[in-house]
Amino acid sequence: MSLRDKIVVITGASSGIGKALAEELAKRGANLVLGARQYVTLCEITAELVQKYHIKALAVQADVSVEEDCKTLINQATLTFGKIDVLINNAGLSMRALFKDLDLAVLKNLMDVNFWGTVYCTKYALPEILKTNGSVVAVSSIAGYRGLPGRTGYSSSKFAMNGFMESLRTELLKTGVHVMVACPGFTTSNIRVAALSQDGKAHGETSMEEGKMMSAEEVAQRICEGIVQRKRTLIMTGQGKLAVWVNKLFPAFADKKVFELFTKEKNPLIK
Repeated sequence: MSLRDKIVVITGASSGIGKALAEELAKRGANLVLGARQYVTLCEITAELVQKYHIKALAVQADVSVEEDCKTLINQATLTFGKIDVLINNAGLSMRALFKDLDLAVLKNLMDVNFWGTVYCTKYALPEILKTNGSVVAVSSIAGYRGLPGRTGYSSSKFAMNGFMESLRTELLKTGVHVMVACPGFTTSNIRVAALSQDGKAHGETSMEEGKMMSAEEVAQRICEGIVQRKRTLIMTGQGKLAVWVNKLFPAFADKKVFELFTKEKNPLIK
């Protein structure tokens, strides 16, 4: 399978993994519909990709936590290109705060973006993807397999995303539609800088050693290969694979190891 001339919709495309996905897909000759809240930035990215790779691309301002925005994003894609081959639900929001200190509005915000954003976009895109035997992709996290301290809202939203995608995959098993959950490890991006604190404000700094992490560009390459190979699940790091299996086989041991890991982050929330 080639991605050349495929119509790919990407949410959260103005930065991080979403932006890297747009670049990687453009290199492969795909035509793009890019959605994000940061419309000016999105337009600049779109124009640059069109000029650099001679593809067709459309920027659509969209907040995925708003159902009508998701519907508009998909409608614009269909009206402009006449079809949708791939939907990549990438838009995401993180957090860093202990649950006991947390304003519950923060948890609701994460569910609205990470879970409901995926549900809304998939709901409106699915009729078109069924026509093309295309792909629905969700950019999830190891936090969707193993709960992480200080990230109750993030883990909850990713667990919900994973469950939704698994159910959807089973429903569509005989249709020819490809459903993939992609789980990067810790990735160099602005997600930790933009992560919400206990009162819902952005932290403005990362709590981890970014230099040792996988780049957004490498994540994008692996996701594109996963789409080409129509993989079911894409867990991208050895640490991630180990975490999933240890959590299944030795959950109490996993609790201790995860606790230890998160006592070592900058300004740890647990000690």
